Amino acid sequence: MKCFDEKYCLKTFERLLACDSTTGQSEEIQDLVCVILKELGCEPVKTHKGGVIAEIGGEGNALAVTAHVDDIGLMVRKINPDGTLNVCPVGGLYPFYCVMDNVRVHTRKGGVFTGTVCRTPNSIHVTEEELRDKPGDFRSNVCVVLDEDVKTAEDTRKLGIDTGDMIALDPRFTVSNGYVKSHFIDDKACAAVLLTAIKAVRDSGAELARKVYAYFSVYEEIGHGTSWLPGDVRDVLAIDIAPVGPDQTSDEKKVSIFAKDSRFPYHWVMTNELKAAAEKCGADHVIDVFTPHYGSDGDTSVVAGHDVRHAAIGPGTANSHGYERTHVDGLKNTYKLLMGYILK
Repeated sequence: MKCFDEKYCLKTFERLLACDSTTGQSEEIQDLVCVILKELGCEPVKTHKGGVIAEIGGEGNALAVTAHVDDIGLMVRKINPDGTLNVCPVGGLYPFYCVMDNVRVHTRKGGVFTGTVCRTPNSIHVTEEELRDKPGDFRSNVCVVLDEDVKTAEDTRKLGIDTGDMIALDPRFTVSNGYVKSHFIDDKACAAVLLTAIKAVRDSGAELARKVYAYFSVYEEIGHGTSWLPGDVRDVLAIDIAPVGPDQTSDEKKVSIFAKDSRFPYHWVMTNELKAAAEKCGADHVIDVFTPHYGSDGDTSVVAGHDVRHAAIGPGTANSHGYERTHVDGLKNTYKLLMGYILK
């Protein structure tokens, strides 16, 4: 098995992060994924709904390995009288995980403006005690303050900003002592792992045990990323983050094999196959259950009515849907298990 190319994986993660892709705004990230796949010698195809799929090689009993490249974010709900933006979440983004984050506002006319997610009032020294203690709420006391000289709603509209514009968080990517910290480890880090595996297969000429598709979806965060599949797909393997917590077995340095999420159990036999592959290839792994708020693209394919088995794996990740953290070893073990499962 070709060794994990850590440098390529992290550099590819950075390339994906540099492309804002709040769920629903997918054109630029699809173009970037196509560029990367072509660099690896693949022939990517964009789906009509949104997403990119490419055949990696192999024959028969097709497996779709999916990782999503859409991000949670915000949308302009309305413009406040003082020119700030009242916002609503796109996907599962909560105020306590994004207040004071820098953002980019993308208008429908192609304009991009910077700003910051702020509490209002936004200076603690001039905020009454009773207002300090109130939790953040997008509807009432959290807004986006633009880095523009605006004082009224009309000032903001003159910039071309209006209801329905997308707002992307600054990822703030960094690596320290092997720990990878950033917004959108869910799921661009996993997409980078998949691309690293494709590179290894292409570079080494390794033989796949079956036909394999790589599927980069763009609607996972709102629940319908892989609702369409190629007709010959028999199994779906999602690569997604494994949230760590007090009741979880997941670990940032390990790969998790998902037994169940908040919807239903993953396929028993396919999950056992993954466990056997992990043991055979030496991937440091655990099995975990994710409730009450978790789902993956594998679930989406089953709910859409496809006659497929579904399973999921991924690196242990802290602070899910916030400023997330995993470890290079978690990415490495995810890669190791993926390669152990798809190679002959």
